[in-house]
Amino acid sequence: RSLLALLAVLSGSPFVFPSLGPTAYLLFIAPLAENSSPRNTILGHAIGLICGYAAFSITGAASLPFGIHTGLMTGSFVYWPRILAAALSLSATGAFMVLLRASHPPAGATTLIVSLGIISKPKELVIIEVAVFLLVAQALLINRMAGLPYPIWKYREISKA
Repeated sequence: RSLLALLAVLSGSPFVFPSLGPTAYLLFIAPLAENSSPRNTILGHAIGLICGYAAFSITGAASLPFGIHTGLMTGSFVYWPRILAAALSLSATGAFMVLLRASHPPAGATTLIVSLGIISKPKELVIIEVAVFLLVAQALLINRMAGLPYPIWKYREISKA
């Protein structure tokens, strides 16, 4: 992750984001789990990014900048389009991960980061997916150097002969 942190500092772009921590944890603590495979990691975050951005766009959640609240006198501190975007993005992300058999739990946080407007510019979404690719490449290199049969793409059950 230090490579990604350095890229974030040098570029001023979100190469480090909240759901990257749990992703790194899975890739290095449970590298042989299906959720940790490169396929599930890359597709899971891509699904989360797409569903998060779609929900953010179609619900009108983008009409207020992140962190701005309407106040008690004009409604409440709850901004309903963002609540709807969060619910819609999480349900769509879960459905597509099941449909595509690409379960990666940290991608649920990625979809929230986007649907709530914390990170929502298309350029930033591409950077997030690039960061996921770079982290997976590091996991492949480090886990293989450690002698683990980390998959190049898809999880394969290891036979116990």
